[in-house]
Amino acid sequence: MKLIALGQDKTLTTVLIALAAVTFIIPFCNLVFPAGSPLHFSAYTVSVLGKYLTFALLGLSLDLVWGYCGILALGHGAFFALGGYAMGMYLMRQIGTRGVYGDPLLPDFMVFLNWKELPWYWLGFDQFWFALLMVVLAPGALAFVFGWLAFRSRVTGVYLSIITQALTYALLLAFFRNEMGFGGNNGLTDFKEILGFNIQSEAVRAVLLMLSGMALIGAFLLCRWLVNTKLGRVVTAIRDQESRVRFLGYRVEMFKLWIFVFAAMLAGLAGALYVPQVGIINPSEFSPLNSLEIVIWVAMGGRGTLYGAIIGAVLVNYGKTVLTGLMPEIWLFTLGAVFILVTLLLPDGIVGLLKRRLQEQRA
Repeated sequence: MKLIALGQDKTLTTVLIALAAVTFIIPFCNLVFPAGSPLHFSAYTVSVLGKYLTFALLGLSLDLVWGYCGILALGHGAFFALGGYAMGMYLMRQIGTRGVYGDPLLPDFMVFLNWKELPWYWLGFDQFWFALLMVVLAPGALAFVFGWLAFRSRVTGVYLSIITQALTYALLLAFFRNEMGFGGNNGLTDFKEILGFNIQSEAVRAVLLMLSGMALIGAFLLCRWLVNTKLGRVVTAIRDQESRVRFLGYRVEMFKLWIFVFAAMLAGLAGALYVPQVGIINPSEFSPLNSLEIVIWVAMGGRGTLYGAIIGAVLVNYGKTVLTGLMPEIWLFTLGAVFILVTLLLPDGIVGLLKRRLQEQRA
């Protein structure tokens, strides 16, 4: 056991060093070294890495509820999308008169649809602090209401997974409607600035990468601390033997609820960091397929490890970037094949394989 713990500590240290390097060194090289220098990283590289880090944060949040609590949420992408929409609404309010129609208050899509006034739920999004609050409160509130109803009814297993998938599909259909006031099929885009800075500038891109990396490192350390507290140990016990934990007098539904809400807030934060780096948020982010991809990230990396979710998210999305550039039509088939192979050959993911190799070498 000591050898395994030592291997875990080394892996943890390696992951943190790699994250710190991506978070600080790459933006530094992008801003300091000229384009012709071998030490320079392009704006495209900075943008792609920033996106990977937000996906890693999203995968981390799912690993918390699936790997440690046993809740396979097939609609986890909904919380990511809600956080993204909250940030997108703030960015839309910053456009002002620079939009196509020049309206100082209404976004272009509202002017096009003949809206006469700003909906009440858009009020306050001209303030950055309010938007940040909604980034975590909106997905957190949805997770609280859904979790309260589901966990009190003792819905578990495949039934809970199907219901979460139905939830994100319902949101997908709702956000597609122009009447909802979120841009319909086109979503929110054409962002100009964030906190008064040009959102397209290399400096802002570099800062967003740094913020994504720091959020991921902070969330990882916080989650690692949480799973080692008494609350975390009870949650892990619920995953393994829920009936026994309930027999011992613990309110199982409350433990499930708090970790489900916390993971939703982390997913919302990931969505908020994702949107300014890609420049758009639309209803496709609610697609059930996106939530299934998150599950594949965690399964491939190794669930119940936290850093496995980070590794899986980065590797799968790097493969997606490469394959969709070369042969986009085969990506979905490749993704399905990866999931089948991981399920059959690597049930504990890449991290589990590395642990077994370490044990064999130490034996």
